[in-house]
Amino acid sequence: MKDQTITFAAICQIAYQVQQVSRTGQITDEEFSVLLQSIIETSPINTLAVYGGDILNIKKGLEILIDHLGNDNGSTSSTKHKDPELTRYIISLINLERRLAKQPKQLNTLGERINSTERQLDHYALTSDTLTASFASIYSDIISPLGHKIQVTGEPSILKQSVNQYKIRALLLAGIRAAVLWRQVGGKRRQILFSRKKIVNTAKELLRTIR
Repeated sequence: MKDQTITFAAICQIAYQVQQVSRTGQITDEEFSVLLQSIIETSPINTLAVYGGDILNIKKGLEILIDHLGNDNGSTSSTKHKDPELTRYIISLINLERRLAKQPKQLNTLGERINSTERQLDHYALTSDTLTASFASIYSDIISPLGHKIQVTGEPSILKQSVNQYKIRALLLAGIRAAVLWRQVGGKRRQILFSRKKIVNTAKELLRTIR
């Protein structure tokens, strides 16, 4: 349950960051780096290692998870309503990963493309425009054609800028990675409905380890 909660929180955090970039064009290098690193972290010693080995790195995701799956009176935020756009991104990422899982050829190509992008780290920083564009092109070439395209909404003037388009696609690729991990540690869509209390309680326990 701990691993399932960590990976589901990562999906939530990525959905949130997609929303932030599409509305403001902003994401810190530190936040972006954690999520991009998760794409190339293919042989981690444990689940949390994919996100830098520190629960603090997915704190926002844990808070969003509690807000969305918990009861309103247990919410960590002052808002009492759940964000339908955020929910749509989360569900879309999970659904896209399910489609990818049924395409072994695409999965192999994905692995090869991620490996070749990783080699660019010898010459460019992880959050550089070059690497971001590489991750974005992997998403466009391999994930987008699977169908069920994720419609990202936000500020039109921000969404028009190619740098923001690349960041959003790179984040969505990290979201697919998180959804793959979630399924690998036993995550299933029905658990979001039937194990809500367990997931929320685990998220609260993980947050307490930070505080």
